[in-house]
Amino acid sequence: MAVITFEGVRKSFGHNGGGFLALEKIDLTIADKEFVAIVGPSGCGKTTCMRMVAGFEFPTAGTVNVDGHRVTGPGPNRAVVFQQFALFPWKTVSENIALGLRNKGVEKLEREKRVHQAVELMGLEGYEGAFPHQLSGGMQQRVAIARAYVLEPDVLLMDEPFGALDAQTRTTMQEELVRIARRNPRTVLFITHAVEEAVYLADRVVIMTRRPGRIKEVIDIRSVRTAEKWDKYERIEDVMDLESFVHWRTHIWRSLREEKSGQDR
Repeated sequence: MAVITFEGVRKSFGHNGGGFLALEKIDLTIADKEFVAIVGPSGCGKTTCMRMVAGFEFPTAGTVNVDGHRVTGPGPNRAVVFQQFALFPWKTVSENIALGLRNKGVEKLEREKRVHQAVELMGLEGYEGAFPHQLSGGMQQRVAIARAYVLEPDVLLMDEPFGALDAQTRTTMQEELVRIARRNPRTVLFITHAVEEAVYLADRVVIMTRRPGRIKEVIDIRSVRTAEKWDKYERIEDVMDLESFVHWRTHIWRSLREEKSGQDR
């Protein structure tokens, strides 16, 4: 199991935590194998939440736990996918995917088996020997996601993973991520500015206030998706035409617009 909990989390930046207040009163539980997306105005602390789960940042007050254990640093049960692909240009697709396994001391035969499985999962067959510069942006991000999945983490942390992609490639990757999440579910914390992306991908969407970031609302998308049988639709544009999808997209946009308006005053 991989349950993420934020308990009374507060985060300040600056000398001895006395600078600006980024997050306040964050209480949230993410269930095992649940996909949760966080949306909110720029600077509201979305990425800081993810970085605290990853063990890159720590709360000024409160605790962040994974499976009942307080996060004190990075760990093998968590993997991160960033907006920038961060691939090694001198390594092939297979070598980039295998890097974490090699660093963990996984034996060659097991390493090759798991890389093959990750390549198949991400639809990278035929590109194993290619170098990053020979791949499109979407293909490079597939490699980055495969590199995370191959480690078999309990928790997958994704920080605007499709933000650097063009609109068409981004849509394709969203559909791919849905497919992967069904075949190989993980507990996912997904940070995004894109409302449609959050509604399409997530089981629940967390809306943050402007800074200092607080949880304004948590929306249960999974129950709507199940009731409306979104899963029978193969393409994202078919789902986006559904009345239930339009309703929640509009609701979230209006909520975010309220925060933006308050920020600008």
